[in-house]
Amino acid sequence: MGEEATQEHEMSIAAPLIFLIIAIFQFAYYWLDHLKKDGFDHAKETQINGEVKELLKEASSLSQPSTFAQAAKLRRLAASKEKELAKYRNLHSKDYVLYSKLLLISKYVAYIMLVLWFWRAPVAFIPRQLVQPFERLLSWRTTGPQNNNVMIGIISWLIVSARVCRFVRRAYSK
Repeated sequence: MGEEATQEHEMSIAAPLIFLIIAIFQFAYYWLDHLKKDGFDHAKETQINGEVKELLKEASSLSQPSTFAQAAKLRRLAASKEKELAKYRNLHSKDYVLYSKLLLISKYVAYIMLVLWFWRAPVAFIPRQLVQPFERLLSWRTTGPQNNNVMIGIISWLIVSARVCRFVRRAYSK
């Protein structure tokens, strides 16, 4: 009796815990996309961009033949600043790619661990009346129905949780 109560308590915690893990990964993707959109260090990029515009503006104001050398020097300096800006953006682009790959690999490892851990065990119970036509799909790879409840398997729970978290993330990001 005590062992069955412990197993039932673990199953009642398993579904929200799995949902929380998936929500954390979705929030990490949101944070990473937000960083990509806003830039990793937007202030420095804006500062360099402002310097380039200022140098080009100053060079264009020097249009006299006697100030041609100074204007050419300012244009070269602006070109070097633009190269620095491009290098800076490229570096942060590589960082974004690295972080996104790391996040993707860790998400897949977590999903595989969850699937291996809950392969034959049900994650949650739902009354049969709520999921009448889909009970076999939701209880895939778990034991049969118990006490007029449908046992939800790990794969279907991962799919449903990921879709719900993705929907919430998209609604939150708008």
